[in-house]
Amino acid sequence: MIAGFISDMRGQGYAVESVCRVLRQQGCQIAARTYREWTRPNKPIAARTVSDAVVEDAVRGIAWNIDDHGQRRMTPEGLYGRRKMTAIVRRCLSGASPGSVDRAMKSLGLQGITRAKGVRTTIPSKDGKRAGDLLDRDFTADAPNCTWVTDFT
Repeated sequence: MIAGFISDMRGQGYAVESVCRVLRQQGCQIAARTYREWTRPNKPIAARTVSDAVVEDAVRGIAWNIDDHGQRRMTPEGLYGRRKMTAIVRRCLSGASPGSVDRAMKSLGLQGITRAKGVRTTIPSKDGKRAGDLLDRDFTADAPNCTWVTDFT
């Protein structure tokens, strides 16, 4: 987006440095060499980008399949969490790292299902109001270590 804007301004005869200076004044921090790096021809693709794309294709193939009607359906493996998905991907791609599987699952919108239930310490009432103190208990102390309160229920 920004590179396209700078390219348009460059096509109108403005220098890259002056366009970047104006953008910096407007709060968009970009250097001229960053723009030149973005638009450099035959820029090599990073190895991590390539390996992440391979892992993402593997995760997509594991998590979804195409049924007889041509619709994409999630497989049971699509509900796996990070650890199980990493183990499955490593069976077909030995160099897959847990981080690349995490990034692939996040970009595909996959999140594992946990069987554990969350710890519930209190259950609020349906109306959201707390019950009043019917015993008129006083929980204030005149001085430190003077009043001890216990509740046996």
